[in-house]
Amino acid sequence: MDQFRGQARLPKFAIPKRYDIRLKPDLTACTFAGFVAIDIDIVGNTNFIVLNAADLFINSASVSYSSSSKVLQPVKVELVEADEILVLEFAETLPNGIGVLDIVFDGVLNDKMKGFYRSTYELNGEKKNMAVTQFEPADARRCFPCWDEPACKATFKITLDVPAELVALSNMPVIEEKVNGDLKTVSYQETPIMSTYLVAVVVGLFDYVEDHTSDGVKVRVYCQVGKTKQGKFALHVAVKTLELFKGYFAVPYALPKLDMIAIPDFAAGAMENYGLVTYRETALLYDDQHSAAANKQRVATVVAHELAHQWFGNLVTMEWWTHLWLNEGFATWVSYLATDSLFPDWNIWTQFLDECTAGLKLDGLAESHPIEVDINHASEIDEIFDAISYRKGASVIRMLQSYLGAESFQRSLASYIKKHAYSNAKTEDLWTALEEGSGEPVNKLMNSWTRQQGYPVVSVKFKDQKLEFEQSQFLLSGAPGDGQWIVPITLCCCSYDTHKSFLLQTKSETHDVKELLGACQVVSGSSWIKVNVDQTGFYRVKYDEELRARLGYAIEKKYLTETDRYGILDDSFSLCMARQQSLTSLLTLMGAYREELEYTVLSNLIDISFKVGGIAADATPDLKDDINQFFINVLQFSAKKLGWDPKQGESHLDAMCRGEVLTALAYFRHDLTLDEASKRFHAFLEDRNTPLLPPDMRKAAYVAVMQRVSTSNRSDYDSLLQVYRETDLSQEKTRILGSIASCPDPDIVLEVRSQDAVFGLAVRKEGRETAWAWLKFASFEKAKEVEEFFAGRTKPAIVRTLKQSIERVHINANWVQTIQKETQLAGAVKELASRKY
Repeated sequence: MDQFRGQARLPKFAIPKRYDIRLKPDLTACTFAGFVAIDIDIVGNTNFIVLNAADLFINSASVSYSSSSKVLQPVKVELVEADEILVLEFAETLPNGIGVLDIVFDGVLNDKMKGFYRSTYELNGEKKNMAVTQFEPADARRCFPCWDEPACKATFKITLDVPAELVALSNMPVIEEKVNGDLKTVSYQETPIMSTYLVAVVVGLFDYVEDHTSDGVKVRVYCQVGKTKQGKFALHVAVKTLELFKGYFAVPYALPKLDMIAIPDFAAGAMENYGLVTYRETALLYDDQHSAAANKQRVATVVAHELAHQWFGNLVTMEWWTHLWLNEGFATWVSYLATDSLFPDWNIWTQFLDECTAGLKLDGLAESHPIEVDINHASEIDEIFDAISYRKGASVIRMLQSYLGAESFQRSLASYIKKHAYSNAKTEDLWTALEEGSGEPVNKLMNSWTRQQGYPVVSVKFKDQKLEFEQSQFLLSGAPGDGQWIVPITLCCCSYDTHKSFLLQTKSETHDVKELLGACQVVSGSSWIKVNVDQTGFYRVKYDEELRARLGYAIEKKYLTETDRYGILDDSFSLCMARQQSLTSLLTLMGAYREELEYTVLSNLIDISFKVGGIAADATPDLKDDINQFFINVLQFSAKKLGWDPKQGESHLDAMCRGEVLTALAYFRHDLTLDEASKRFHAFLEDRNTPLLPPDMRKAAYVAVMQRVSTSNRSDYDSLLQVYRETDLSQEKTRILGSIASCPDPDIVLEVRSQDAVFGLAVRKEGRETAWAWLKFASFEKAKEVEEFFAGRTKPAIVRTLKQSIERVHINANWVQTIQKETQLAGAVKELASRKY
């Protein structure tokens, strides 16, 4: 049996074809009993059957293998815990061909939010349990013995024995329900061929809302009793998105129904189980009266993401977890396509830049990983569900689509899905389809982006009517890298009508731009050049001093699109962190955004302000108040334009903008904002439906009142906790958690659900010690302590994440030292803080 230990994949001598699964959860004892009959095809000479199982008690006496000629009992049954495999050894060689493996087993409905687990909810004041599955990436094995790999596709016939009063859901529609006293047996249609990680079961008490697509697919949103009104928006999005994707992929949705369900305890945002998509409540439920515009947008994009998976992931599945990005990167990108189609006024493609930035941030670390990463053991899979697979993956797809053109890209994609439907595919299969459809060298171009980690910074210098381009790997540490890419360069001069594009395939190139500049100097006396037009490329741009100054002027004069304004700021911030530009130059550039009103740009400006404020407080504590005053000054124009009260007919983006700007002013302790927020917060305590504090403004008010809270003055904190306890809306709870962390008093703490703990850790400098004491979480001062704490506690699933966290601490430490040596900083900050915009 030792030959099967420590292997990345299961042996290939047995292939599962069909599972007949029966489960009986006990929601009081939090256990379950199960039986599985698996049709398997023996294709090699072996006297072993090896499959996955974990955290299950296997009834060895129940295990048998039946072929057409005989029934065999294994002579040895061993559950190898370290490798999560079940090894069955038989006394004789198993006959080739189809046979049936029978296994009886028991398990625990765990509280780990993976496998077959329990979630809790309240009904009429009484706490109850529900049973839920979460199998991605490799946890179906915790519910039933199986070949728990994405390439081992099979069909699934599921039967559940559950309390008669409960709702029992699975991937397919119910075909029969028999009640026998307090229990009922529910049988479901057999699924199409699919991977184990997409099997799903949910048992609990739920209400639902229902609709149908134009071609008859029944769509339901399930939620806790009394919350159906909150499911209507997601239902609308789902129906429209299914219809949209049917056209875009040129293949209809494959199942007769789609259920989406909100789960109170859920580790991820959502999970794309075929025909039964599970969500945490904040990602599915939307309340017109109490949810913010940002919550509405999140529901739309998450629903679109999960429904994209019904094609890209469920119908066509990655061959192995190395190709996870095919699922997640593509679903992330196409979710924006769908959301833009349904809600064009949301300007969602500009907001996609937030995805790109998150990918750039993680991939700027030496401890990043390629998009395609070797997975040698199931324990390593969780680590790659990160911004590389999702956000860098989505960004390089957007870059490729921009390069190939939307029509060619869509046509090739439809061909890819038809070819690999009900099967598995690798990254190169997608490249081949796109190459055949476009005639472009997609394999060559994209391998440099998916098979090596990192990305380039393209340095641009203007000299003698020529632009000199040089690429090098960008690392936030400031260290040199050695990667090289095929970079799609786009640039424009003074006008978006005057543009040029080419592939930068070497370390450096020089391009004559005399003609371009000649055309634009007629239009403007101050010429500017923008590289990476509309930020479609996954790379950073570093301009020489003259070009950078001209872009600052172009931003002030509003010559640039919002996507380019965003990109210039984001690149400058990252170059400053990497110590390739001074903080003085970054702050000067930020001043050029003082009349910014576009939501995505303003949101990034605020985010950068928070980070710069935090790092500057560490580096130069005596400048902290002046830096905060500068940020207050920069935000004054937009704050006055937006005001505290919603305006008739204003846009979704204005509502989001107002909340973020006022939250930032509260965070920077702007006295007028704190006073107004306090007044509105107390009106809200008197009347939870007051128009003085609509949902979009509540985060700002909560952050503001927490600025003046301390252990000796905690009445507003206690009031906020009361709101937290009284609300049954998860979005409101999350809003409050994120606000409490902004309190300057480190002794203010809150106990929360384990899925939400992370929201309480976005702490300001004063609160870091509290966070560290609770979780030993990395803070600026604690790099060594983090390493020492985790030295004897490391598991494969956190190795890479831990290294990344420690690397970030060192990057910040180096940045602080560089800022401390910046001789011009103090004078520049004093001058900037004194300006009245």
